Amino acid sequence: MGIEGRRRPLFDLGSLVATPAALEVMQEHGVYGPALIKRHVTGDYGDVCDEDRAANEEALESGARIMSVYTVDEVRLWIITDAVIDEEGHRQATTILLPEDY
Repeated sequence: MGIEGRRRPLFDLGSLVATPAALEVMQEHGVYGPALIKRHVTGDYGDVCDEDRAANEEALESGARIMSVYTVDEVRLWIITDAVIDEEGHRQATTILLPEDY
């Protein structure tokens, strides 16, 4: 099964947060945040380049940061899940933000 066919969560999200600018863009464009989070956590990383997609796949094993990019009416939304912070594989947070919020 390909990456896009995954349906179960692949990693722990930690706390879910979003920047005010990202929330405003999602509201203006009718984007449902939980739908983006579901795509992210099941391995549909959106508009990332092949190199970043491969890094995300490696991060599933190594515990490194995971990043997705989704484009909504020419506005890019990023979702970043922090690296693993403990032995049990827990991550601190997942953030929805705009590139300029980074």
